[in-house]
Amino acid sequence: MKLKLIQTGDPVLRQRGRELTREEILSGSIQNLIESMRETMREAPGVGLAAPQIGESLQLAVIEDPSEFISHLPEEEVVARERSPVDFHVIINPKLSVVGESSAEFFEGCLSVEGFQAVVRRALEVHVECLNERAEPITINARGWYARILQHEIDHLDGHLYIDRMNTRTFTTNENLVQFWKTAQEMESS
Repeated sequence: MKLKLIQTGDPVLRQRGRELTREEILSGSIQNLIESMRETMREAPGVGLAAPQIGESLQLAVIEDPSEFISHLPEEEVVARERSPVDFHVIINPKLSVVGESSAEFFEGCLSVEGFQAVVRRALEVHVECLNERAEPITINARGWYARILQHEIDHLDGHLYIDRMNTRTFTTNENLVQFWKTAQEMESS
């Protein structure tokens, strides 16, 4: 079942989500929620969806960056972003730590800030300890675009949006990004 996406301004997006117990994770209601979140993320389409974005103040997010999202991008963009396919998975009660001091700035959007993007500086490498959908502990070591996705989704679980971290002078509509920013970036790189 596709869920309604909550937009910025709704207080649920500014609250820290509640951690889930093992029993809750394994319950039918949370398992159904995970499946509905997967469907909603795919239909949006997006590469991640956190529970607060569908009105649930929980420490739960789904992530997937399929190869078809990457295949239409220019090779230099894929390389610059260190982007490669990420299989569907669930993160619950995550604890994120930054690895090293390297970071990168790229445009970022959000299903809860519909129609806009801005440049956000994010760490290039992260380490995440969390539970999966079977309440099993997992460790994720991520780099590049995958690390950015994890930081973005975990920010949601802590009540933060990318607009809190953006370079405010780059905030733009999706249409203006294509019209003005892409042209400016092409001119800078030529």
